[in-house]
Amino acid sequence: MTADQTARLIYLSLLVLAVLGSAVVSGRENLGKTVQQAAIWLFIFLGVIGAYGLWEDIQRDTTNRQAYLADGRIEVPRSPDGHYYMTLEVNNRPLTFVVDTGASQIVLSQEDARHIGLDPDNLDYWGYAMTANGEVRTAAVILESITLGNVIDRNVNAVVNGGEIDISLLGMTYLNRFNHIEISNNQLILSR
Repeated sequence: MTADQTARLIYLSLLVLAVLGSAVVSGRENLGKTVQQAAIWLFIFLGVIGAYGLWEDIQRDTTNRQAYLADGRIEVPRSPDGHYYMTLEVNNRPLTFVVDTGASQIVLSQEDARHIGLDPDNLDYWGYAMTANGEVRTAAVILESITLGNVIDRNVNAVVNGGEIDISLLGMTYLNRFNHIEISNNQLILSR
């Protein structure tokens, strides 16, 4: 916890204590009912804090995912954070990627690599990649299959990031497999 977060926690604790103290003092003759009401407000307060803290995750999980159209096109809605997220099956396991035209390759996080059956601890991190946070080491891998809708690509080159990334990146080595990529009306449209 940073010093700023600690100070905010202390301030919030003192504020809660002041509110609870005033409620107890004002309702001394009916203390049981006051404690019950305080508990209800505490649960409401904790629920609001929990929902606020998870709001981005809730939005991402409830927003529309990619749609597969009859003519073979794939439409991906823009997320509230401005990015395009796609779920593909990699080695028959679902993985969520952020579409990143600035990434030259498919870049897997170590967690996602484990999820699809790779062991990041036993990979050779001989490659290097330049990121916004500087240079990171990468390990080249070959993905047995990537499935998007009814399209299956086999033996696809990718890298596992040796550093920390929150989500895997769907870079240009995969996006270049599409004949047409368009962004229109907050939709990413892909077609082969």
